[in-house]
Amino acid sequence: MMKYTDLQILYEDNHLIAAIKPAGILAQADDSDNPDMLTLLKQYIKEKYDKPGDVWLGLVHRLDQPVSGVMVFARTSKAAARLSAQIREHTVGKHYLAIVSGQAIPEKGRLEDILAKDGKTGNVSVVKAAGKTSGNSKNAVLDFQKLRTAEYRGRELALLEIDLGSGRAHQIRVQLASRGWPIIGDVRYGQLDDWSRQLPLPRSRDENGKEHADIALFCSSMEIDHPISKTRLKFDAEPTSDFPWNKLK
Repeated sequence: MMKYTDLQILYEDNHLIAAIKPAGILAQADDSDNPDMLTLLKQYIKEKYDKPGDVWLGLVHRLDQPVSGVMVFARTSKAAARLSAQIREHTVGKHYLAIVSGQAIPEKGRLEDILAKDGKTGNVSVVKAAGKTSGNSKNAVLDFQKLRTAEYRGRELALLEIDLGSGRAHQIRVQLASRGWPIIGDVRYGQLDDWSRQLPLPRSRDENGKEHADIALFCSSMEIDHPISKTRLKFDAEPTSDFPWNKLK
């Protein structure tokens, strides 16, 4: 079970805190007993600064449970409002690294789609190419660049650098999988075959106690305007040296 002392803090002041969310850790508590970043960071602040009573901390964005990387949290309601506004206005820079398998992946490109979420399963799917939305569908845009490739057990792995033009639920996972480039370890949207099952992936437990492989998607950088000083801040991090990241260093 992860403890607040295990957290990797990238930056902190009186207004915000940036930290790395490990794969398998929730962004915010749910009905399970699984650890979550919001609670862990509250414990960290309470102990470090000897805070009496409850600690206030604002969640302004999320990462899926199997995804790892940089997250920013607000330490005041004013900071939360201003950071949330930046996210709504798409002035936050978010950059990801993903390792995918697939063929004929271009050196770089832009993916534009309309995504829709199934209200019963929570799964997201591409409903059509980018254009006019309707109902609960939303436009999704990302740009990618292929950094490196490597062969593993007869298949090509590609390391992609991804810049989000929008921040939709499961967006990167769905858009890449729809092109036949599933993210390694992503059984929800990717392929589940013998090759995938035999990959030596790190594993985490979900809210039902079921073990799942972590997926090779990492938020490597976030850029924000400081909610008070307006200074542009950039928080960078690198993924672990576990498989498959160690194959494409």
